[in-house]
Amino acid sequence: MNVIEIAKRALEAEEGESVLGLADTGSHACYMIYGIVRPGETGRLVNPGKGHEEIILSVRGALELTGSVAGHLAEGCAFHCAGDTDIFLENRGDTDAIYIIAGGHSEDGHHH
Repeated sequence: MNVIEIAKRALEAEEGESVLGLADTGSHACYMIYGIVRPGETGRLVNPGKGHEEIILSVRGALELTGSVAGHLAEGCAFHCAGDTDIFLENRGDTDAIYIIAGGHSEDGHHH
C-alpha cells in the first residue's frame, strides 16, 4: 500500500492542485485531483478532455462555475462533465474552497 499525501502536495503546489494518477498508481484507468481555490481566485480550469469523464465534488466551501457550465456548487454537492468541456471554478467566499475530481475514461474507447 502506498499512501499519498495529496492534500499536502496541493498546498505546496503553486497552482493549488495535485493529481493522483499514472505516476503514483501505474494505471491509466482512473485519476483523482485534489484542489484548493483561494478566496477571490477565479479561472481555475476543469477540462476532462477527449475520451474522459470527471465528477467534481465540493468538499469545503462553495464554488461558482462559469464557462460551458454555469452555476453554484455548494459544499457537499457534485456534478459530472465529460469531453472537451471548459469549466472555470471561482471562489467568492472568504476561506479556501476545496474540491476533489475523480476521473477516468469514457465509453468512447479512447486509450492513451
